[in-house]
Amino acid sequence: MNRLPSGAFFATCPKGMEYLLRDELVALGAGDVREALAGAHFAGTLETAYRACLWSRLASRILLPLAEFDAADDDALYRGVQAIDWSEHLAAHATFAVDAGTAMSKLTHSQFIGLRVKDAVVDQFRQRDGSRPGIDTDEPDIRINVRVRRDRATLSLDLAGSPLHRRGWREEQGEAPLKENLAAAMLLRARWPEVYAAGGALLDPMCGSGTLLIEGALMASDVASGLRREYFGFLGWQQHDIALWRGLLDEAKQRAETGLRALRPCFFGSDADTRMVQTAKRNAQEAGVAGFFTLDRQDVAHAAPPPGVDYGLVITNPPYGERLGDRAEMPKLYRVLGDTLRSRFSGWRAAVLAGDVELGRAMQLHADKRYALYNGALETVLLTFDLKPRDEKPREPKPLSAGAQMLKNRLEKNTRHLRKRLAREGIHCWRAYDQDLPEYAAAIDVYGDTNGDDHLHIQEYRAPADIPADVARLRLREIARVAGEVLGVPRERIALKTRERGKGGSKYGQLDQRGEFIEVEEGGLKFLVNLTDYLDTGLFLDHRLVRAKLRELARGRCFLNLFAYTATASAYAAAGGALETTSVDLSATYLEWASRNLALNGFSGARHRLMQFDALEFLQRDRGHYGLIFVDPPTFSNSKRAEDFDVQRDHVALLDACRGRLTRDGVIVFSNNFRRFKLDREALEPHFEIEDWSAPSIPFDFARRADIHGCWLLRRRQAVTGINPWDTAHIKK
Repeated sequence: MNRLPSGAFFATCPKGMEYLLRDELVALGAGDVREALAGAHFAGTLETAYRACLWSRLASRILLPLAEFDAADDDALYRGVQAIDWSEHLAAHATFAVDAGTAMSKLTHSQFIGLRVKDAVVDQFRQRDGSRPGIDTDEPDIRINVRVRRDRATLSLDLAGSPLHRRGWREEQGEAPLKENLAAAMLLRARWPEVYAAGGALLDPMCGSGTLLIEGALMASDVASGLRREYFGFLGWQQHDIALWRGLLDEAKQRAETGLRALRPCFFGSDADTRMVQTAKRNAQEAGVAGFFTLDRQDVAHAAPPPGVDYGLVITNPPYGERLGDRAEMPKLYRVLGDTLRSRFSGWRAAVLAGDVELGRAMQLHADKRYALYNGALETVLLTFDLKPRDEKPREPKPLSAGAQMLKNRLEKNTRHLRKRLAREGIHCWRAYDQDLPEYAAAIDVYGDTNGDDHLHIQEYRAPADIPADVARLRLREIARVAGEVLGVPRERIALKTRERGKGGSKYGQLDQRGEFIEVEEGGLKFLVNLTDYLDTGLFLDHRLVRAKLRELARGRCFLNLFAYTATASAYAAAGGALETTSVDLSATYLEWASRNLALNGFSGARHRLMQFDALEFLQRDRGHYGLIFVDPPTFSNSKRAEDFDVQRDHVALLDACRGRLTRDGVIVFSNNFRRFKLDREALEPHFEIEDWSAPSIPFDFARRADIHGCWLLRRRQAVTGINPWDTAHIKK
């Protein structure tokens, strides 16, 4: 059993909020903050954890990990729990509860896991002095959290005790309440703190029980999100520091008093349902902010800026037709909302949590940002808007430099040359320019989203050392301006990057951390693309024809996708009639992205597996056989979670390991982007028939860079003796 280091914590949150949570934890004084799927790891003292419980507007729970151990069966789980001295955490007469979860493990029932953990704790007390703690599932003295993943158990104390979105002020709620931490995420994404600092108001034209307005007021007045909670999971913990906690509470109360004295009465809400208006008023009173609110019964079609208020943020969470309302009627509601925003709120900001992209599109407004957020189990999209004043006149642009004019001429020529074929073949994501001019060494890719809007992804290759930094920056700005003008894309839909190797040699190095996704279409399939957060976007445009080849080869075969990244290849294989798909990647972040891509195209369930493994480790452990294997490794990687990898050095061993999982008539599609790569035919040809498919795999819009990747099709050489090459174990040497 591994005792986890003291001072290490994990904050959970709904998916889509990880980057916001990371920034919040840093602001609260946490160290070594690393976002993860549905949460963030952080380090600090007990005070840090208490502050997170008291102040975090985004976290769901704050976990204190105690131990990690193998739990391949219930006996191993029981022994691992008993190895902890529970008297350090729980008094013999106290109460506790267990929350359990499991994934990809032999122990498949979370309820059974919870019972075995409970038994192990109770038995330890009984064996010691005959006493036993009680069980309280509502407000126990301590709450134990156990997660079993890949037969490894992580045991933690839940310092929150109950979900932190329960702020303590909500007396009543509607039929489909918005969780408070999701409301906080919406407000932060919509830049409410900036709007308030600039003197703006907050208005919700479909306010329901008032969650967004109340969270906005508490945020603006610096009131700690947990100040009104009466219960936390550490209050009955044996190691609880009462003096420390009381000091933090006193500080929070003082800040709240100061903030509320300075708060402006700038919060306006309305709803078509009189009962919800009354509920919102009662909740605002309970939260201590009712005096700053104006709440009325009003239909969204009649919403307008209050008298004397000329700037602010309109934010709302309309029904989606899932739990409230008829789904068929929802587009009409969203159109009315869009018309209201467009006609009456010129100059304001707006944010709408739409049930899906189709409902968002019904507003007929161009969003400047889109964020995927989860409202419970429902995946939603937060759309933010700058509602420009109708009389706003654009500034006259400065004349282009001679070099920028040359770039413009070249980009216009490329676009004229490509447009007809792109339209004819239904291609919406394509490369418009790739360092055609030495002075402007960049790649410009166009991503057309399913709303009909184009986005640009501009990657400037690293400038030579003899180019001054200010010159390089000027050229990058010129590239963005020229590309936007020629391709008709506004600046807010242009992502700029300097193309460098990812951290640690990672193929998909991380850059920004906004969590913004757009939905694009390719080959009749839909994919989520992120243009800002990573070196690559989630869809390799130069592999368009490779993906099409995989769809062609997949029918009736089991498909294995190694180094799967966002599983776009798996979606193509599934669309081509693959019997099943298995997507393998080491990154939980990319596997979550992959899951969303597959689900977006209707491919989910047991036939479409997602496996978090190093590729070589998976090939060694797996006992399945596949008729089609796609191998697209990075050039090299020195990830801490896997063996060092170099594609030139290691490709023979990798492909040989794939051969062990390949059916007799199977095909390996091997690709990589190392421009100096040389396939070791001498080592591979005794085992494979090799077809160099590099030239046919390059799309027409990448013709200027025909060496951007290599691609080979490898098939088993059949044994001439008639002996089954899989059945040689009986042959004596």
